[in-house]
Amino acid sequence: MKAGSKSEKTYIEKMHTYGRIWMLLALFVISSVPVLFSAYLQQWPALADVAKGLAKVAPLFYATAVIEVIAYTPILGTGGMYLSFVTGNISNLKLPCALSAMEAAKVKSTSEEGEVISTISIAVSSIVTTLIIALCVIVFKPILPYITSEDSVFAPAFKQVLPALFGALGASYFSKHWKISILPVLLLCIMLIFAGTIPSGTLLPIGVVIALVWAYVLYKKKWI
Repeated sequence: MKAGSKSEKTYIEKMHTYGRIWMLLALFVISSVPVLFSAYLQQWPALADVAKGLAKVAPLFYATAVIEVIAYTPILGTGGMYLSFVTGNISNLKLPCALSAMEAAKVKSTSEEGEVISTISIAVSSIVTTLIIALCVIVFKPILPYITSEDSVFAPAFKQVLPALFGALGASYFSKHWKISILPVLLLCIMLIFAGTIPSGTLLPIGVVIALVWAYVLYKKKWI
């Protein structure tokens, strides 16, 4: 099948159609979980509290979402793109899996073969991840109440799950691009030392601006 042929166009159009449908369904299902819990318990969060919570993470995730779509789509292909953005964990799992599969098959990411290999590898990765998570839930369910109870020695660790999660995600980016990240992280740490009450919703935009300016300086100096 030649590139740009009717068959390829039909395939791409179908992928976009099915992909959009499944992404909308996934968004509906994910959004339904907190709504159903609130409806069942008759406890609805105040909009001010929701906005306050979103302000801490939204600037990071919305910016990352736009950047990832532009950066990852040419590599993952159409089918792989929709699968990855529905199942998540792209940079740490889906992207390396797709790249390894295409490298093993000796195909290019922009080719028709690469499109197929990428989609299959990401689908298999998603299935394996789901099975592992399900197995861990079943295995750890009986002992979870004991290690999360207030008198458990592990209780303090479970109170730091969210900071540890974001720290681990940030560390992977910092280690890969340490030249760009070292100055923003250093300056933000200094700000927190002297003004520890600054909310993360304020720190994130400041860090983004510092990182952009610093990256531009590094690029002009030909250090990156």
